[in-house]
Amino acid sequence: MSLDHLDSLEAEAVHIFREAAAEFERPVLLFSGGKDSILMLHLAMKAFWPARVPFGLLHVDTGHNFPEVLAFRDRTVAEHGLRLEVAKVQDYIDDGRLRERADGTRNPLQTVPLLDAINAHRFDAVFGGGRRDEEKARAKERVFSLRDEFGQWDPRRQRPELWSLYNGKHRPGEHVRVFPLSNWTELDVWQYIEREKIELPAIYFAHERAVFRRGGMWLTAGEWGGPKDGETVETRSVRYRTVGDMSCTGAVDSDADTLQAIIAEIAASTLTERGATRADDKLSEAAMEDRKREGYF
Repeated sequence: MSLDHLDSLEAEAVHIFREAAAEFERPVLLFSGGKDSILMLHLAMKAFWPARVPFGLLHVDTGHNFPEVLAFRDRTVAEHGLRLEVAKVQDYIDDGRLRERADGTRNPLQTVPLLDAINAHRFDAVFGGGRRDEEKARAKERVFSLRDEFGQWDPRRQRPELWSLYNGKHRPGEHVRVFPLSNWTELDVWQYIEREKIELPAIYFAHERAVFRRGGMWLTAGEWGGPKDGETVETRSVRYRTVGDMSCTGAVDSDADTLQAIIAEIAASTLTERGATRADDKLSEAAMEDRKREGYF
């Protein structure tokens, strides 16, 4: 039987989940309710079916997440009887461990709660949804990517991975980030979602929304982030290519309200989803790599 490219990507991801589950004692899957984490959960359930997924989920909630995505997250967890740990940025701000940024963006504030949760639960492997086409710093990651005892990433400590042989060795206090979607692209993700009929939050499909223009992106008007003086709110047909902190995650103009239409739209796009929709990745050429060195996703 010949495998098409989606079969091959699925087989590789299933292999990675099984390898990590066999090699590590306390893995956890990062799950936000976004499409990549939903896809990873789907693949993890395939990897261990008919048994349950042998690890829990972890979400770092900025406090500015889209309500419909959080509702989807909680419904998914309940339907599958999963364990979910939530680390809240708001708790850190309330007790003074973190301070609000001047730009109001909370994405960079997720690093400390993430590393604290990893240490508190002694997670030794953390499944993340990084893909090769997402952002150039993420393309530098290996499938098994070592983090030191401070949760920091050093690209010079990347290990060779030959013939799908992954090196999970780590010293006490260190952990490994595991990326089952390393060889996927955004288009692969959407084609696989269509093939597998995977349910997603409605926010990914075109809908009318009150938004305002900033930095070349449409941001959701509301309690966080704006609009500021001089920024005008409009109701437009938009959809989201990625979801995260509302203050820095932009929508794109779109009429794509079906999976087929989204796939056609992505196939014709010349911008990556993060380049098109994440303000915090535009702060500098190395914004993502700098955050990853500190322990970010």
